This record gives sequence, C-alpha cells and structure tokens, in this order.
Amino acid sequence: MDDQPVLKTTPLHALHLSLGARMVPFAGYDMPVQYPAGVLKEHLHTRAAAGLFDVSHMGQVVIRAKSGTYEDAALALETLVPVDILGLKPGRQRYGFFTDDNGGILDDLMITNRGDHLFVVVNASCKEADLAHMQAHLSGCDVELLDDRALLALQGPRAEEVLAALWPDVVDMKFMDVRDASLHDAPCIISRSGYSGEDGFEISVPADQAEQIAKALLEDLHCQPIGLGARDSLRLEAGLCLYGNDIDTTTSPIEAALEWAIQKPRRAGGARAGGFPGADRILGELANGTSRRRIGLKPEGKAPVRAHAKLYADAEGRTELGEVTSGTFGPSVEGPVAMGYVPTRFAEPGCQIFAEVRGKYLPLTVSALPFITPTYKR
Repeated sequence: MDDQPVLKTTPLHALHLSLGARMVPFAGYDMPVQYPAGVLKEHLHTRAAAGLFDVSHMGQVVIRAKSGTYEDAALALETLVPVDILGLKPGRQRYGFFTDDNGGILDDLMITNRGDHLFVVVNASCKEADLAHMQAHLSGCDVELLDDRALLALQGPRAEEVLAALWPDVVDMKFMDVRDASLHDAPCIISRSGYSGEDGFEISVPADQAEQIAKALLEDLHCQPIGLGARDSLRLEAGLCLYGNDIDTTTSPIEAALEWAIQKPRRAGGARAGGFPGADRILGELANGTSRRRIGLKPEGKAPVRAHAKLYADAEGRTELGEVTSGTFGPSVEGPVAMGYVPTRFAEPGCQIFAEVRGKYLPLTVSALPFITPTYKR
C-alpha cells in the first residue's frame, strides 16, 4: 500500500460535509470543489448575488519589525517584492509578488498596512516556502504564520448587503480597504477585495468561530456556499492569474502583464528603484518590452480549450507559439475562455491563432482581459 499523504482540513470542514460538498485534494487540503447546485449555478449565483468561499487553506502572515515601526517592516519586505509598500497608507491593501534572482515569480500575495505591522496573505501551495523565504531574508523582522485563523471570501453584488447585516460599517469601505470588525463578538480583519472580479470581501476570523460566522452569512437567502470549481471559472473570466498555472518561476511579472502592480517608486528613476530579486531583468523588460506576453483567448464554438494545449500560428500546426495556461467554459461569458503565453507580435487583441485539441487545430481569437467588467467598489 502506498502511504497517501494525510490531507489537512480547514475549520469549516464539517460544515462543507453537512452542506453536501464534493471534496477534493487541493494544495494539501481536503477542499470543496462544488456543492449540490453544481459549478455552473454556483458561478452564476456569485455574479448575481453573493457566494461564500472557504479560503482558509491560504497562509495568513504577520510581519513585525523588531524596531516596532511600520516603515522598517515595509522597507524590509520591499527587498523581496517590486511593490511600493512604504507608500501604502494604513488600512490599505496592495497586490504584489515575490520574485527570484532570475526575475521569475515565486508567489503572488496581498499586502496590508496594519498601522504598526504588515499583514500578508499568500497562496496555500507556497505558504511553507514563502514563510521560510521571509524568515531567511527579513532578519530585522519577526515573521509569524497565523495558524489559529480561518479565511472566508464573500463575493458578488449583494456581498455588502449580506455582510452589513452583521457589521453595518462595511458600507463605508472601498476596494482594497482593510478594517477591524467584530462579527458575532469575534475579532475579524475585513478587506474589500477578492478574486472573482466582483465586489466582495475577504474576512480573517478566529478558527474556533469560523463555522458560526459562516453559518450566519449563509442564513441570508442571497448567500450560497461556493466551491473551488466556480472560484476558478470566476477568476479566469476576471483575467486573474492562478499561481502554478498562469504565473510561476518561469514567468516574469512583465511577461505576465502584471506591470500595473509595480509602482513608480520601485521603477527606474523612482525613489527606491530596484533593490528586489531579479530587478535588472524586470526593470529592463519594463523599459524594452518582452518577447512574449500573457493574453486572453476566446475559442470558437462551445468546447473549452484546457491548460497545456499547444498554441500555433497556423491551422496546420507548423509554427508553435506557446501554450494555454488556464482554460474553461465561462458561464457569464456564455462561451469558453482561456489564457496563455504567445510571442508579443501575436498578442494584439483580434489576432487569430490555433490550439491543438485532440489532433485538431481549433481557431482562437486573442482577447483583451478581463473577459467581464469587474464591479469593484472604487
């Protein structure tokens, strides 16, 4: 008998089972991929009302400078990411990524200024490596993984209304604001963000009160539990990268079309230009462009083109361009959607290329990202 690795569970595991979830292994955890409604209905419900996701498998990390100042913590973390963290205002959050010496992406993450320390959320599959990376390089800081907290994502146009029933002040928050809140007397950290392309929130809650808070949110008839299947189709329609699929150590932030996340102070000529791993390559690509780019793709017909399908310039499959990194059927788009990498000269929206699917070469049109219009509350 092979020794199967024992899957970890989140604090909401019993709740998922009671709600009829189909569980699958994901990033070392037993996670709900869908509930009885199914992926298509869960996806459309999130776009129309509110969906509740368990994202407790992700890593929640606190970074505190030994000096006790935010500035020292921010400057320390800036040695690992090409992001302006010093200029982040208290109670605000920013997207970023760890880079390596070759300019590749080690992980993408969310970074929050919590006044006197940083709060960072990293991907589940990378959290041990990320923690070791930070502890090895942030010598002037204490870096702690919070293993006593769960993380809920509440997404969709009615998310504010659902959460306001428990905490009315939520209506004052804008996209990427982060606040302390009390939900059912539990101390929570709420950010107005998420990974669906919809308005919504990520809520860090004490692990032992996670089920109570999740049940309170699900009492609202507009709110339904949503699994990883719909989370994937929602983020793909929104043109958002999944670490390990669309970005990894073989892709630079500029190839991945993430240059918007590198603020002016960290760019050439900025107040704190460079100083992060792979800066020479990344700043060089910002100045001179890259040979390939991440693009959106719309296949013809209704059949999705999946990850790892090879992309070609011609219908005969003579000139290989790259490959699809994510692909599925987009329920809101009412058709298949995909992302992948191609040489920059093929990256213009409207360009036609071809994907090899079961020996046939199917036409795809390069599309601007995202495929849907995001509804973030600015």
